[in-house]
Amino acid sequence: MAEPGAGDYGRYVRGLHRTLAIYVVCVIAFVGLMIWAEQRGLSRQWIGPIFLFVSVMMYACIGIYARTTDADDYYVAGRRVPAMYNGMASASDWMSAASFISLAGGLYLQGFAGGEGQPGGLAYLLGWTGGFCLVAMLVAPHLRRLRLYTVPEYFAVRYGGVWPRRIAALAAVACSFTYVVAQIYGVGLIASRLTGVQFEVGIMLGLGGVLVCSFLGGMRAITWTQVAQYVIILLAFLIPVSWLSFKQLGSPAAPLVYGPAIERVAELETQLLSSPAELEVRAEYARRARVDEQLLADVPASLAAERTRLQQRLQDLKSQRADMAVVMAAQRELAALPRDEAQARERWTRSLHENRERARPLGGLPPHSLAFAGNPDGSPQEQEAYRISRNNFLALVFCLMVGTAGLPHLLIRYCTTPSVAEARTSVAWSLFFILLLYVSAPALAVLVKQEVMQSLVGSRFDALPTWLAQWARVDGALLSVSDVNGDGVLQFGELRLGADLIMLATPELGGLPYVVSGLVAAGGLAAALSTADGLLLTISNALVRDLYYGGHQRPSATREQRVILSKFTLLIVAMIAAFVAALKPGDILQLVASSFSLAAAAFVPAMVCGIFWTKVTRTAAVAGMLGGLGLTASYMLVNAPGVRAALGLVPGQSLWMDIQPVSAAVFGAPLGVAIIVAMTLAGRSRAA
Repeated sequence: MAEPGAGDYGRYVRGLHRTLAIYVVCVIAFVGLMIWAEQRGLSRQWIGPIFLFVSVMMYACIGIYARTTDADDYYVAGRRVPAMYNGMASASDWMSAASFISLAGGLYLQGFAGGEGQPGGLAYLLGWTGGFCLVAMLVAPHLRRLRLYTVPEYFAVRYGGVWPRRIAALAAVACSFTYVVAQIYGVGLIASRLTGVQFEVGIMLGLGGVLVCSFLGGMRAITWTQVAQYVIILLAFLIPVSWLSFKQLGSPAAPLVYGPAIERVAELETQLLSSPAELEVRAEYARRARVDEQLLADVPASLAAERTRLQQRLQDLKSQRADMAVVMAAQRELAALPRDEAQARERWTRSLHENRERARPLGGLPPHSLAFAGNPDGSPQEQEAYRISRNNFLALVFCLMVGTAGLPHLLIRYCTTPSVAEARTSVAWSLFFILLLYVSAPALAVLVKQEVMQSLVGSRFDALPTWLAQWARVDGALLSVSDVNGDGVLQFGELRLGADLIMLATPELGGLPYVVSGLVAAGGLAAALSTADGLLLTISNALVRDLYYGGHQRPSATREQRVILSKFTLLIVAMIAAFVAALKPGDILQLVASSFSLAAAAFVPAMVCGIFWTKVTRTAAVAGMLGGLGLTASYMLVNAPGVRAALGLVPGQSLWMDIQPVSAAVFGAPLGVAIIVAMTLAGRSRAA
C-alpha cells in the first residue's frame, strides 16, 4: 500500500481501496486452500507453522516495503492516512491480545457483572467502547490540530518547560510497557501453540514479526500492517463464533440469536448446583482449604514438618525399591517445597484462596447472567456483597473509559490523518470496526460455556479430547483438569479454563476443522503484534524524542539521527519486554487493565484541563500528574500479591472501599483533577 509523495488524493484513496480488495480476496483464498489441503491429508503439525510463517512474513514484507528514515513518515505516517484506513488501523491497534484473546474469556469466567472480587466481563466492553466517545469529543481533534509527533509533546507545547514533557514521557513508558508485556505474552502463547515449541521460544519467534515492522518503517509501516492485520482479526473472530452459533442455535448471526443460549446456560447452572458429584468436588476443595489454613497457622513449624514428611517418604520409597517414576515424583515434590517462610506463606495463602474459590458453587464462577453478586434486598452479608460487586464494576468502567482517552499509542494514531475533520471521522470508523467484534464477544462466552457444560462435563477422563492435554502442556495456568472426587467422570468444578484460553480453544471445542484453529491463532497473533508494534514505537519515541532530545541534551541532532536512535531504543525495549513476558507476570486482561488505570491518572486530568481551561499553570499540571500517577501506582503495588505477602498483609486488608487494584485510577484521576483545580485557583488568588 504505497503512499504517493504528491498527487490527487482521491486517486490515492481509490488505489488503497483496490489494494485492500485484492488483499481480502487473497486471504480468503489462502484459508480456502488450507481447508482443501487439510481435507487432502495435510498434517496438523504443518498447518500451525504455515499460518505462523505466512502471517509473519506478510507483515515483514509490508514493513520492509514501507521502511523509512523520514521523520514525518516514521512518527506520524506522513499525515496522509485516510479516515477509514486509520479507523481500521486503530481498531487493529485496539484489538490487542486482551480484546481478541481474553475478553470472551473474561466474560466466560466472570459473567456479565462478576462477583465481589471480579468486576465482570461486561465492564470491559462498556469501558473500552465508551472511552472512544471521550477520545472523539475531548482529545483527538485537539491533538491533531497541534500537528504533534508524540503525546508527551503536547505537554511541552501547552505548558512549556521540560518537566511536564518528562513526566508525561515516563508515564507513557510505564503504562505502555505494562501493556506491551501482555501483548508479547500473548505472542508467545500463540506461537508456542502453533509450532509446538517452548513458550520462551515462541516469544522470540513472534517478536521478530514485531520488530521488522516497527523497527524499519515506524508509524508508516505499522499503519499498513495494522490494516492488513485487522482483516485477519475480523475473519478469525467471526468465523468460529458464527460456526458455533449455527451448530447450537441454527443461525450464524450469534449476536442476534444467543438469547436462548443464555437461558440454557442458566438451566445447566441450576442443575450443577444440586448435582451430588459437584457437591463432592466442592467438599474436597473445602477440605484442601482447611489443610491450607492449618499450614498457615504456624508457617515455620508447618514448613519444617512438610520437609521432614517428604524426606521420610522419599527415603521409604528408596528403601522399598519403589518404581523409579514414583521416586522421581517424590523428588520433584520435595524440590518444589517452598525454600523459606515468606515463599511458603505466599504459596499457601494463594492455595487457600484458590481452594476456597473452587469450593464455592460452580467452581467459584458467578452465575453468568447475574446482574451483581449478592442481593440488595437480602441479608446484611448479601447487601455488602452487592455493594462491593457494583462498586468494582462501575470503578473499572470508569478507569477503562478515562484510560482510553489517555493511551499514548492510541491517541497518536489520530495525528496521522490529513486533517482535523478526518481525525474526528477516524474515531467513528474505529468504533464501527471495533463494534463488529465486540458485539460478538458476549455471545461467544455464552456459547462456549454451553458447549463445555453440555459436551465436556459428564465425559469420562479416559475419553476427554486431546486438545485439553495439549493446551495444559503449553501453560498449566491456562487449563487444569483433575479427578478430584475420584469417580472417573469430569465435573464442572474439576475443570478450570483460563481467560486467555477460551477464544483460542473455541474451534477445537466446537469440533471445527483444524484450519480454523490455525486462523484463530493467526488472528490472535495479529492482534498482539499490531498492538505491540504501536506500543514499542510509543516507548522508544518517549525515551528518545521526549526524554533525551526533549530535555535539550543534544538539540543539534538531525531528524534522521533521532529516527535512527529511536529504532535502536525500540529494539532494546522489545528485548526487555520479552524477558519480562517470559516470567508470566499475570494474565493478559489484568495487565492491560492496569495500564489503562496508569494512563487515566497520568495523562487525562492535565491533558483535558489544559485543552479546555486556559488558566491551568505548569506547576498545577505537574503536581496533578505526579499526585494522580503516584497514588494509582502505589495502590497497585501495595495490593500486589508479592508485596502484600512481604508486608504481611492479608488479602483485602489494604483495599479502599473494597476497590480492586486494577481500578486504582478511580482514586488517582480525581486526585489529579483536584490538585490541578486547587493549585490553579490558588495561583489566581495570589496573583489577584
